[in-house]
Amino acid sequence: MLLYNSGMSAEWPAPPAVWALPADEVHVWRLDLDQPAAAVAALESVLTPGERERAAGFYRQRDQARFAVGRGLLRVILGRYLGVAPAGLRFAVNEHGKPFLVGDVAESVSFNLSHSAGLALIAVTLGRAIGVDVERVRENVDHERLARRFFSPSEVAQLDRLPEEERVRAFFHCWSCKEAYIKGQGAGISLGLHNFDVMVAPDEPARLLATRPDASEASRWRLLALQPAPGYAGAVAVRGHDWRVSCWSWTQEEMAGL
Repeated sequence: MLLYNSGMSAEWPAPPAVWALPADEVHVWRLDLDQPAAAVAALESVLTPGERERAAGFYRQRDQARFAVGRGLLRVILGRYLGVAPAGLRFAVNEHGKPFLVGDVAESVSFNLSHSAGLALIAVTLGRAIGVDVERVRENVDHERLARRFFSPSEVAQLDRLPEEERVRAFFHCWSCKEAYIKGQGAGISLGLHNFDVMVAPDEPARLLATRPDASEASRWRLLALQPAPGYAGAVAVRGHDWRVSCWSWTQEEMAGL
């Protein structure tokens, strides 16, 4: 098992032979959503009829397959932690759309899923609020306009102080940190992206700098930047500070064993 305290790593190792989730750990899984047809079919088989209907609702076949892989592997991974068949897990969503487990295992594991293009991250922990986000870094995005629309004044000022060549990477770093936090809170965009500040500079440790109107909320959360793959930015936000993160990659060997 490889433990990161900074979140900065080029390599995410294969999972361990024996899975365990101690109370003081957060596990983040990296998934390749672009899989052969046989793997897609295997994962579709563990989905509910409603999930398969959601997959079919995507216009492009590639997006249908990516949804099936992401949702199917969420079931597989959570099922292994819980000792439950993947198809036997039941989910519900809160009023803002954040999914959670229901039934006998509802209180045991907290999780969150994020995907961008062909890559996804799943974060899992015990008894803690958690959010994760991944973003593909794109140069053809009007990051200055988007920052002024969605970032707080403090974050815009931080971005403007950076050298121009660093601003695209900083924008996506900031965006992933903000998304991870609002997903961890479970309130979605209704939380208000202007109502909290994060560290924008991508080479500085990720941090929740301020929260409004409750200033004390910033001290209750820890943000950690992740480097899931070249050309991507990621972050995980967890309520509490007494934890460390383990990052793993779902391998083709694991896929072949489905």
